[in-house]
Amino acid sequence: MLRAAGVGLGDEVVVPAFGNVEVAEAVTFAGGLPVFADIDPVTYCLDASAVEAAVTPRTAAIVVVHRFGRSADVARLLGVGQRHGLLVLQQGESEAPYDEVAQRRERAAYLDAKLRGVRTPDGGDGHTYQQYIVRVPGNGRPDRDAFARAVRGRGVECRVPVKTPVHRLPEFRRCVALPETERAADETLALPVDASLTKREMQRIVSACNALGGLLQPAF
Repeated sequence: MLRAAGVGLGDEVVVPAFGNVEVAEAVTFAGGLPVFADIDPVTYCLDASAVEAAVTPRTAAIVVVHRFGRSADVARLLGVGQRHGLLVLQQGESEAPYDEVAQRRERAAYLDAKLRGVRTPDGGDGHTYQQYIVRVPGNGRPDRDAFARAVRGRGVECRVPVKTPVHRLPEFRRCVALPETERAADETLALPVDASLTKREMQRIVSACNALGGLLQPAF
């Protein structure tokens, strides 16, 4: 898409650092320079204000990545593009069948109601829960990682969705302030929300997480 849009040598492209490195790699393969902007802490997608602050005379495009089943604020990001004459490209996630999405939403609603001690995701704007992302409050990465180990020890699979933001990887290292990106990378954890999960398995997830709630600061 970048090449077809005419992005080439020396062009800057604003991309998120929270997520897959393939987006930044695509920019470099097209001859451009990835410029990282911060994310919205609710959607985990590019924040429009941060994108606007990252625009320079060399900026040619913005790549918006929809994350975890939650959409970015496309209207505001398109507005940024229009004001600065920039191309706005979107990368979505593979769409699940409607029945599967409905089941994921049911399981997410159950977790929302039952979980204690973690911050549950905001379900607005048609969230399809490709992943169920919680925040583990406390002392950032150490507490999140300890929480994950303890949950796994209780028989519940969980994973860190973004281990290292792209702007911290050696090949893309940048001295740029992305506080929401850093915070999300340190605090987020993906819990199971697959449509195939049984009620007993859902109860096990809740029991495993809530057993650790006393070790954490209250989630607000």
